[in-house]
Amino acid sequence: MSTNIQQVIAAEQNPALRTIGEKIMNRQRITPEDGLLLFEKAGLPFVGALANFVRERLHGDTTYFNRNFHIEPTNVCVFACSFCSYSRLYAHREEGWELTTDQMLNIVKGYDGKPVTEVHIVGGVHPKLTLEFFADLLRKIKAHRPELHIKGFTPVELDYMFRKAKMSVEDGMKYLHEAGLDSLPGGGAEIFAPEVREKICADKVDAIGWLKIHETAHQLGMHSNATMLYGHIEEFRHRIDHMERLRQLQDKTGGFNTFIPLKFRNKENDMSNVPESGVIEDMRMYAIARLYMDNFPHLKAYWPMLGRHNAQLTLSFGVNDIDGTIDDSTKIYSMAGSEEQNPAMTTAQLVTLIKQAKRKPVERDTLYKVIHDYSNMDVNQIDVNPQMN
Repeated sequence: MSTNIQQVIAAEQNPALRTIGEKIMNRQRITPEDGLLLFEKAGLPFVGALANFVRERLHGDTTYFNRNFHIEPTNVCVFACSFCSYSRLYAHREEGWELTTDQMLNIVKGYDGKPVTEVHIVGGVHPKLTLEFFADLLRKIKAHRPELHIKGFTPVELDYMFRKAKMSVEDGMKYLHEAGLDSLPGGGAEIFAPEVREKICADKVDAIGWLKIHETAHQLGMHSNATMLYGHIEEFRHRIDHMERLRQLQDKTGGFNTFIPLKFRNKENDMSNVPESGVIEDMRMYAIARLYMDNFPHLKAYWPMLGRHNAQLTLSFGVNDIDGTIDDSTKIYSMAGSEEQNPAMTTAQLVTLIKQAKRKPVERDTLYKVIHDYSNMDVNQIDVNPQMN
């Protein structure tokens, strides 16, 4: 593998890019200036080969997925983010949905006896769904199924809950953790740069607030993920700034598991005039993310957003995780025009998708503990509950 990557680096005509390639080969951290140069000057074959080299150095061919489902308590929201196709303002809440605690518990109970390991809870910021409401939900889920990992709530939701409850971030996070919250998803980060945030999501928690909530979770022993919304009005320098802030926090806490670039989709939102990025730019984004985020163990492609075929393609550009079965339980990207209008894949379908890319499919839990290695199992032998389809 080292010989092949040496040949790729040697063949690069740009001496500055060759220097960056040599840094990566030698496990040296690349700088923000290096990252910007990769975005501005590097072709997909160059960054793709380097990213695949790093991916295989870290994980070999292992590609992770999990068995999970989502609960989206509401799409009613007090915020009006320009890129969002999902939420409905509180003044128009009759156009959206609001689930009761019993309705959400019934969703959880619908998976009784099924081998799911994680519930992902995230939705709009509803003014009447309070900190205590969600703490009660967490306790009831844990009482019903204690081993189910609860990954829930972005800093956008948490910041609003804590402020409404007149509680500090530290006290609020501790309260929810004790109620049963196990980890945080990566959403709500969008782009940290204030000049971009002001245009696309001015009224919700800023970068400092987002990072503080994740840092507090890490201090409590919780793990979390991080995302970046790309391919809209941001510039390459904004992407680097975003990743650099995350990389610095990871240096400090080590609490992030996964970085997840999220592609902007332009259907049914206030940014429908902004064209979406093409597949080459998508793959460059994943590849450069793998090169830059050197202290993040995992890079994930969220297949309901990219579509399963493009997600499969990312496995050659640095990605080693393609999320989970989902079970048609999220509407966030289907409402924004994703190729996946009813996102659900069986375990057999996920295993097949990974094997087709010549990778090793491994089922994990939320914290990347291996549950089952499917690399030597015939997909026809995988025992899949029909209701997981």
